[in-house]
Amino acid sequence: MRNAPASEGDRPAGLFVGLATLDVIHRIAKAPAVNQKITSSAQFVAAGGPAANAAVTFAGLGGDAILVTALGDDPVADLIRADLADHGVRVVDAATGTVRAVPVSAVSVVESTGDRSVVSLDAVNSDASPPNDLGDLVADCDVVLVDGHHPLIARAAVRLAAARVTTTVVDAGRWKPVMSDLVSDATDMVCSSDFRVPGAADSESTAAELVRRGVRTVVTTHGGDPVDWWSGGESGAVPVTPVVAVDTLGAGDAFHGAYSFFSTQSECGLADRIDRSSRVAALRCSVVGPRAWLTQLPTLDFGKRQR
Repeated sequence: MRNAPASEGDRPAGLFVGLATLDVIHRIAKAPAVNQKITSSAQFVAAGGPAANAAVTFAGLGGDAILVTALGDDPVADLIRADLADHGVRVVDAATGTVRAVPVSAVSVVESTGDRSVVSLDAVNSDASPPNDLGDLVADCDVVLVDGHHPLIARAAVRLAAARVTTTVVDAGRWKPVMSDLVSDATDMVCSSDFRVPGAADSESTAAELVRRGVRTVVTTHGGDPVDWWSGGESGAVPVTPVVAVDTLGAGDAFHGAYSFFSTQSECGLADRIDRSSRVAALRCSVVGPRAWLTQLPTLDFGKRQR
């Protein structure tokens, strides 16, 4: 069982629980009009999904990443498994019983801004149950991340992690019904600026409500603006690295994967963790395509934090 944060140079283990999709990505000059057909300038096919992309980032930074998801026997699943294996992620498939179509995401990225649009089946009505060895997987990891997809597995993972006092990161991109159950056991909620607890008016009141419910650390990202944080009765903001964005697909997932990785480093405090994660996300935004940016991760200098 892992019971202490890794030190710099150790190889941390991360467990990622949630969605895996097949992303079909097109770069386009502008969004098509109604009934219009357009030709893209480039096409990519890769595994996607919040937890899957976070796991790829964690592995790219030097960690051992395991993804618990539900794929089944759909032929598309083999493409997802192959891409994740190529990028150092071990997949534990919790799909049993009825074969369910693996989600395929139709993604468009606008060349001039890097903005992305995504249409996906996600894990709608998923009833995938936790794998029998989930307890062992949690015991052998330094950090657990859940994205709220496949809710039965997410609930089980955060409860097991809480019992073992393991850092548990919730990817809070948008509110899902399962979030009410995850909040009580999460140690860290990493939220997008659009994430709202029901009844909250803005990101600040959302953070206040999460802290009131017992979340130890709340982090809220705002794209290219400073990242806000609340922890231990204190709060602050960390500036982000300016970058020319050419492809924002998966940038938030990259931040979450990096945040999970740096949470395992005993020498890395919260502000440094956020700064390093924002640098990883900025790199993701600066490179075209879902995987090419990973080759540049070793070039990042995490030695000096912006003030």
